[in-house]
Amino acid sequence: MFMMGFGCFGISANAGEFSALLNGKAIHLDTQPGVHYNESNWGVGFQYDMPAGDEKWVPFLTASEFKDSNKNTSYYFGGGFLHRTSFEWGNTPMHFDAGGIVFLMKRKGFKDGDLFPGVLPAVSLGTSRVALNMTFIPKVDPKMVPILFFQLKITLGNF
Repeated sequence: MFMMGFGCFGISANAGEFSALLNGKAIHLDTQPGVHYNESNWGVGFQYDMPAGDEKWVPFLTASEFKDSNKNTSYYFGGGFLHRTSFEWGNTPMHFDAGGIVFLMKRKGFKDGDLFPGVLPAVSLGTSRVALNMTFIPKVDPKMVPILFFQLKITLGNF
């Protein structure tokens, strides 16, 4: 559940950026006997990085759907803040963002399938056009295991 970008044209630091999210990978950091988790968490979503007065902070809104560890479709929407550190790798401008997301999620088999709130850490590494988002999901239920969840963020443009 996290954020960064790949776009068709240059992006101003103060313009809002709209990005497509491609969910795709979960790495389960523990196992349960006899349980085989789905680690191909395919799905799509969006992220809107809001204009900010301070280039070091990136406020964002996001929503997405994906196949969870049990191959059920899960949904979430929320927002958060990321602290941006800019740097260059060779001649390529890059950034590393770290922060958090507050969200509402709906999952089959968790909280009776009702919406539930959550707060998670978020990091992102990439360029102004494409980035890899990652979050850590701790064990929050005896039937669950801790997970690293990855998304590809592709910036579509400024709005």
